[in-house]
Amino acid sequence: MKVINLNFPIDKDTTILPPLSMALGYFDGVHLGHQKVIHEAKRQAEHNGLKSAVMTFDPHPSVILGKSEKHVQYITPLAQKIKIIEAFGIDYLFIVRFTQEFANLLPQEFIDQYVIGLNVKHVVAGFDFSYGRMGKGTMETMPFHSREQFTYTVVQKYTAGNEKVSSTRIRQYLKEGRTGDLPELLGRYYTTSGIVIHGDKRGRTIGFPTANVDIYEEYILPPLGVYAVRIMIDKNWYYGVCNVGYKPTFNKEALRISVEVNIFNFNEDIYEKEVMVEWHQYLRKEQKFSGIDELVAQISLDKQNAIQYFKQNENLLENNCQK
Repeated sequence: MKVINLNFPIDKDTTILPPLSMALGYFDGVHLGHQKVIHEAKRQAEHNGLKSAVMTFDPHPSVILGKSEKHVQYITPLAQKIKIIEAFGIDYLFIVRFTQEFANLLPQEFIDQYVIGLNVKHVVAGFDFSYGRMGKGTMETMPFHSREQFTYTVVQKYTAGNEKVSSTRIRQYLKEGRTGDLPELLGRYYTTSGIVIHGDKRGRTIGFPTANVDIYEEYILPPLGVYAVRIMIDKNWYYGVCNVGYKPTFNKEALRISVEVNIFNFNEDIYEKEVMVEWHQYLRKEQKFSGIDELVAQISLDKQNAIQYFKQNENLLENNCQK
């Protein structure tokens, strides 16, 4: 997949681009609804002898339009989004730098420069996609703005449990700790990446050594508590149990949330390595214990509950886990 970064105004030679079938959208999460749009663009490309393409935007429009804080957390930060889209077999990915100047483009100007100007012959977008200043361009205005230079497909609402699959719904599930329910929206389990850092090493002194993962800040973290997880290290998956919290039994003044994974049947030095945590089942809330013995007993129970969860869901994991 060729990744092309575009600014406003466009400063790349776009005359060399082949005829494209392009999916338009922000695609945070690249959830099942987004995948329907992207796969339709690929299908149209194959059917019409075109190359497949996806256009997305960075950063999130809400940052520039003043609807959120300057620091936004994502379901899929840009680097992960690129990997997921590449795995779909897409030929081109356009990443448009979202600025105030770009946001002020009239709908016709957007279509002229970022669709017709990129040699797009077929556009695919969701029914609620909008473009141009104040979102005045919609899929209903697309025929007019196309200048008959391309055809288009509107992908209708994708639902799960009689409710629209959306990034907003996924964010709500994450806020509620419903990590086990996310595959029906994402088509996979939720993942976050980070670097293994040195912690206080208390876990090893009580028989449960943990990998202290410094999750990249652009990811949304599930709420405090204990989870059954998988962790990818050097392209290999391992099972584990993860605590998200402030370690209240030991640390009364911790300000930064820690993510610590007790990896089953694993005893290697992985400091400074990048790992991926795949969030499965929420097991319990974080709690403070009266002493070490009570803590050890609970961690042992957490580990058994996680092992039981993975054993009971072997078939489900084969279908939904990222390989």
